[in-house]
Amino acid sequence: MSQIIRKVDYFYIKSANKSGEGARVLRAIQDEGINLLAFSGFPQGRKAQIDFIPDDPVAFESAARRAGLKLSKKKSGFLVQGEDRPGTVAAIMGRLADAKINVTAIDAVSAGEGRYGAILWVKPKDVARAAQALGAS
Repeated sequence: MSQIIRKVDYFYIKSANKSGEGARVLRAIQDEGINLLAFSGFPQGRKAQIDFIPDDPVAFESAARRAGLKLSKKKSGFLVQGEDRPGTVAAIMGRLADAKINVTAIDAVSAGEGRYGAILWVKPKDVARAAQALGAS
């Protein structure tokens, strides 16, 4: 199995940090027929930040507007998919460290059946260098 690292567009919203808010937002996106490659939510102060990595950013932006979601400007991050084995994420982090690029955030998870996925973010000024260091498409 090979590893795929690609630069992706992502958007975020700020929402109430309360029970059911993530489900409400995801249903709105689902109702518009949008496929998400990744999704992440976390508290930020008294609110929550919900990040979306859509398969089709243009369709996602239109759907989010129709759903009444106030999106951030389009930003860039990285989506990693590959064979799950010891040290895989450490190697990715090492390539960025060797390039002197600080990782803003990373989420990695086993996907089962020997696969894993990760999403990671770097500062906007570092996106092009990170893409080069990671060999991202």
